[in-house]
Amino acid sequence: MARYIGPIQKKLRSLGLDRFGAYNERKKVSTTFSRKRVSEYGLQLIEKQKAKFLYGVLERQFSNYYKKASKISGSTGENLIVLLEKRLDNVLYRAGLFSTRKQSRQAVNHGHFLVNDKKVNIPSYQVKSGDKVSWTEKSQKSKLFELALNTSKDIPSASWIQLEQSKIGLTIINEPSSADGELVIDTRQIVEFYSR
Repeated sequence: MARYIGPIQKKLRSLGLDRFGAYNERKKVSTTFSRKRVSEYGLQLIEKQKAKFLYGVLERQFSNYYKKASKISGSTGENLIVLLEKRLDNVLYRAGLFSTRKQSRQAVNHGHFLVNDKKVNIPSYQVKSGDKVSWTEKSQKSKLFELALNTSKDIPSASWIQLEQSKIGLTIINEPSSADGELVIDTRQIVEFYSR
C-alpha cells in the first residue's frame, strides 16, 4: 500500500506546519532566502496536500471522499472532515491509543481490531454511531497492546469516543463534527480547489 515515507519535518515545513501532534518542533535554521508569494491556486493546493498528509490518504482516495462529501446535504468542507474523522485508523488515534495516525493505521492493517466483533483490517473503514471497537484476543497479549494501554493513560480520548480503560475497547457515542477535525485545515480552500 502506498504511503509517504519521506522526511516528516521537511514535509511539515513545506505545508506551513512547524509542529504537529507527536512530531515535535524542529530547531530554527537561519536561512538567507525569502519565500515567493504563493498564488491563490497554490494556497488551495497546500490546504489539500495538508489534509491528505495529516489523515494519511492518497489523491484518488481523497478525491473520492470529496465527491462523497459533496453529495451529502450541508457544507461540503465540513462533510469532508467528518468522513476523514470516521476512518477506523483515525478513530484509534483520536481515542488516544496511538500517538500518530501512522501507528494506528499499521495496527489496523495487521488485523489487531474487531468492529462489532468482526475482524477489520481496512484503515479506511467508516465507523458509525454505536459501533464497538475492541482488540482481538490474540492481540491483547501483544507488546502493541501494552504500548496502547500506556499511551491511552497519557492522551485523552475525543468527546465522541468512550474508552473502556481496562480492555482499551471503545464505543462511538455519536458522530464526530467538523469541529472535532484538524483545525489547521482550511476546508474552504479545498472546496474552491475542487470547484475550479
